[in-house]
Amino acid sequence: MVFAIAGLIVIVLLIAVFSNRPSRQCRWREDRRRGSGAREKAYVCATCGAHAVTSNGKPPYDCRRSGANRSQ
Repeated sequence: MVFAIAGLIVIVLLIAVFSNRPSRQCRWREDRRRGSGAREKAYVCATCGAHAVTSNGKPPYDCRRSGANRSQ
């Protein structure tokens, strides 16, 4: 019982450390009407409505909403 609780705590901590914080609020959906190549894909965020195009065929890792995640 003690090992199960300790294991659960470790799992929660690992998820918190390795989760991608900048994109937690964004839910990227592929926009098949846009995108110009086999590897280039267009995405629209279902949460904030931001648009993004990636060349690796995977959704963006960060939020593209205007003003979000600006460099300091």
